[in-house]
Amino acid sequence: MINVKDLTKYYGNFAAVQGINFNVGRGHIYGFVGPNGAGKTTTLRMLATLLAPTAGEIIIGGVNAYGNPLHTRKLIGYMPDFFGVYNDLKVNEYLEFYGEASGGILEDLRRDIPSLLELVGLTAKRQDYVNNLSRGMKQRLCLARALIHRPEVLLLDEPASGLDPRARVELRNILKELQAMGKTIIISSHILAELSQVCTHVGIINNGLLALSAPVSEVLARVEGDAVISITMADRQEEARLWLLEQQGIREVTLVNTGSLEAVYSGDRLAQAGLLRELASRFTLFEFTPSKGNLEQLFMEITEVAKDAETKN
Repeated sequence: MINVKDLTKYYGNFAAVQGINFNVGRGHIYGFVGPNGAGKTTTLRMLATLLAPTAGEIIIGGVNAYGNPLHTRKLIGYMPDFFGVYNDLKVNEYLEFYGEASGGILEDLRRDIPSLLELVGLTAKRQDYVNNLSRGMKQRLCLARALIHRPEVLLLDEPASGLDPRARVELRNILKELQAMGKTIIISSHILAELSQVCTHVGIINNGLLALSAPVSEVLARVEGDAVISITMADRQEEARLWLLEQQGIREVTLVNTGSLEAVYSGDRLAQAGLLRELASRFTLFEFTPSKGNLEQLFMEITEVAKDAETKN
C-alpha cells in the first residue's frame, strides 16, 4: 500500500531524513520508532504531502504521492503531533466542519458521524463543546477527524503523547479495530512497549537513518535475554510471587502497579510450559503472556551503536 524509496529531506546542509526505504502492506500497522529529532515527524509530513522531499519517491496506493497530491490526500488521514481544535464548536459541529472541508456533503456527514463517534467512544459527547473534553477525548476526536473522509491510510504522529494509561489502552483498542476494518496505519511513537502490542511491523529511525525495518516478530527475535512472563491473577498475588521465587529458572518476580506479576524466567520453553501449568493448578489466573526481549532493549542497542559511531567521528 505504501512504498518509500530513498526518501531524503535536507534543511540547508542538515539532513533530517537520509535515503530511507520501507514498505507497508495493506492492512498492516507500521510502528515508526525513534527519539526526538530522529526524523519521524518529517517523514510523516512528507507522506502526507505537506512537505516536499529533497529526493526520493513515495508511492501510496500505486500512485506517486507528489505526482498526484490531491488524489493522495483523499487516500490518507493525517493526525499531527500538535493539532488545533476549535473550542467554540461542539463535537458534532467540529466533525461536520472538517468533513465539508474535505469535500463531504453535509447530509451524508450527519448520517456517518454517529458511527464514527461510536468507533472512537465519543457518542455521549457529541453535543459537548470541544474545550470541555479531556486531552484523551480530544485525541480521539482528532482521530475521528482524520477518518471523516474514509481514508484507506492513516498517518498518526505521536497519538498517545500525554495520555494516561487508560486512554492509551483505549487508543490501542481503536487502532486494532481500524486494522480489522482494513485500514493501513503508520504510527510514530517513542512509547516502544505499546507499539510492540499493536503493530505488525516496526521501523527504528535514528539521526534520519532507518536502522531497521521488519515485522515485529522478527525484531523481537533479535533481542537476546530472559523471557518475561506477565501474569494476571484473581487474587493471592503475593502468595504466588513467593511460590514462583522458589521455582527453578525463575530469577525475579515483581508485583507491578496493575496488580499483575512479572516473572523473569531463564530456561527452555518446555520447562516454562510445565511451570505455567503448575502455576495455573495452584492459583486462579486470568491470563499469562510470555515474551522474549522488548523494543526498548533493541532500540537502546541500535541508538547506542549510532552514538558511539558519532563520538568516534
